[in-house]
Amino acid sequence: MQVQRLKMRLRTALASLLLVTTLNACATGAGPSVPAAEVQACSGAWRLSDGRGVTASPVEAGLRWRTLEGETGRLRLNADGVWHASHGGEIDDGRAPVAFSCPGGLERFEGLAATAVPTVVVDTVFAGSGGVRLAGRLTLPAGPDTVPVIVQVHGSERTSALVFDPFQQLLPLQGIGVFVYDKRGTGGSDGRYTQDFEVLAADAVAAAREARRLAGPRLGRLGLHGASQGGWVAPLAATGASADFLIVSYGLLESPLEENRSQTILDVAEAGFGSGEQAAAGALADAAGTVMASGFREGFRELEVLRREHREAPWYGAIKGEFTGEILRYPPLLLRLFGPLRSQGTSWRHQGEPVLRGLNIPVLWILASEDREAPPQQTRSRLAALIAEERPIQLAEFAGADHGMRVFDTASDGSRRWTGYAPGYFRAVGDFALGRTPENDSNPRSLPP
Repeated sequence: MQVQRLKMRLRTALASLLLVTTLNACATGAGPSVPAAEVQACSGAWRLSDGRGVTASPVEAGLRWRTLEGETGRLRLNADGVWHASHGGEIDDGRAPVAFSCPGGLERFEGLAATAVPTVVVDTVFAGSGGVRLAGRLTLPAGPDTVPVIVQVHGSERTSALVFDPFQQLLPLQGIGVFVYDKRGTGGSDGRYTQDFEVLAADAVAAAREARRLAGPRLGRLGLHGASQGGWVAPLAATGASADFLIVSYGLLESPLEENRSQTILDVAEAGFGSGEQAAAGALADAAGTVMASGFREGFRELEVLRREHREAPWYGAIKGEFTGEILRYPPLLLRLFGPLRSQGTSWRHQGEPVLRGLNIPVLWILASEDREAPPQQTRSRLAALIAEERPIQLAEFAGADHGMRVFDTASDGSRRWTGYAPGYFRAVGDFALGRTPENDSNPRSLPP
């Protein structure tokens, strides 16, 4: 009877335990469904009559427009066959909609005429690490001039970069070429999805090689841009890619395990608890990290001691972290049985600082001051130390921005609803590629090289 009860409990727990398979160095998720081909064909970039620029890129339902100043909104095709536009991220601020048609594109934006920015687009297939077939795309501003080209290095997302990466439109709008490719195991690329940074860096090197080949004589400087988890991968790839510059957006100079620890401590701090409670939460995160990094083979005794000690504490329920909260939810038996199913080869102990020290190219590192997913405190300090050593690094930090460089409103319960992007962020990326000193309108802390 006891055996039957145990089997029933295991079967019941299995469905919920499979949530553990979503744990990784940065949040992934299955991602949005791919928009219809006709919607994808309606993406593009336009120059307004006052000199500003607007882009439209696919999202799950329709398109999202963005300006280089950080404004954004949704474009949706309703059942009546008419495109309707809104302003804001999750919040519609109620301003007048833009005039848009598909495939005609943007016609007017806030009363201003819009002219399409011409581009040259080349789709390609190339071999990544181990010969895995990867799908890529080079987009260049039209014309004969040489231009810098940025290779976009994926974060942890499972979505197709060829469909959803908005820099395919945002960079050509600024006179910059861009090479985007689907990470292995995503979109049109073969292979198994992984978070092994060495493998992903080798793929990025192959992508840079393909970008050089396709750009040919039009290539000026070539750089890598890694966002979020790409902030660990792009520096690893920079030397092999012979990159002329590197840009990292909301990435970290601490390991994925340290990221989880920082997030866990931030959870408790934002819940209103002090340094003692934060230290205890950090110890729980360390214990959970040992379990995770061992492939769910080690560390359970230490984790259970801490769990029993703190599980009745008022701050215990505030813990989420990258994976601490999920691990604390399940007993050791279930974690041992089903935890290994979540393995994605994540480089849990990877340290980015030694890699960055080994680079001798210009680096722009962009932080979001209010980043809950990648808390920037340790990275900020480590970058400041490197800059003090006269490394060729520039740090820009955008005040009031969360992960993804999103600005937001805060509700009474502390939840955030994003309203747009940090003003100046998109221009900062473009300016650095063009060899200019990045400007931004949010007056972030900036430590020039």
